[in-house]
Amino acid sequence: MTAALLSDLPAVELDRSERLAAMRSGEVGAVHSWELVTAVDGPGTRMTTFLTGCPLRCRYCQNPDTWQMRAGTEIRAEDLLARIARYRPVFEMTGGGITLSGGEPLMQPRFVARVLRGAKEMGLRTALDTSGFLGAAATDEMLDDVDLVLLDVKAGDEETYRRATGRALQPTLDFGGRLAARGTEVWVRFVLVPGLTDAEENVDNVARIVSRWPNVSRVEVLPFHQMGREKWERLGIGYTLTDVAPPSPELVARVRHQLEAHGLPTYVG
Repeated sequence: MTAALLSDLPAVELDRSERLAAMRSGEVGAVHSWELVTAVDGPGTRMTTFLTGCPLRCRYCQNPDTWQMRAGTEIRAEDLLARIARYRPVFEMTGGGITLSGGEPLMQPRFVARVLRGAKEMGLRTALDTSGFLGAAATDEMLDDVDLVLLDVKAGDEETYRRATGRALQPTLDFGGRLAARGTEVWVRFVLVPGLTDAEENVDNVARIVSRWPNVSRVEVLPFHQMGREKWERLGIGYTLTDVAPPSPELVARVRHQLEAHGLPTYVG
């Protein structure tokens, strides 16, 4: 299903100071869109909500239109939860639930915490799709309301991670270790970009990192594609991967073999 905009939800009518206070408390959040998907952002049919704001600048990002917080529509948590409640029978029938994505949802931790708590009060299963870079912003109470974390491990060494994202790897490693200690189920996502993340040493490093986390139930290899390029061009952002082709089947197979050699259950997205 194509991502749906939020124009049919009630507008937030507050003055500037009230709006800022509501966003700080998590009563209001900046949301880009939502969509219903099946077996993509977690098991079953899910309502994936895309929040705006992200501290990373991944060179292969499909949604650069979510980088800036101001790019979102201001939505009350209670109104988003009312929309989620409409699909409760579908979630219950398919074993699905909700996924909060971005952007980076942990840019808005209090809003995320409110939505997760409300979803759990409805008896729904929840997932958080994150790079882990802002994992320190996730309180233990928030993580108590998370059934599954979709954790993007974008590279296995600092140099490659910084070339790919402009940021440091260590916060993601710290968050992954914290989830492992808690026993929270994790699906790791690794985007395979020829010439950027495909080096054998980098893939082996990713495998070594992830194999230390016994709570990882699957690793998804996501082959790079050019579907986000149009957004970059429309936004006037310099796109550096114009000449990069999707990885060959042989390259994908090699990466799967490297991951599976470390005992990791691997899937291709």
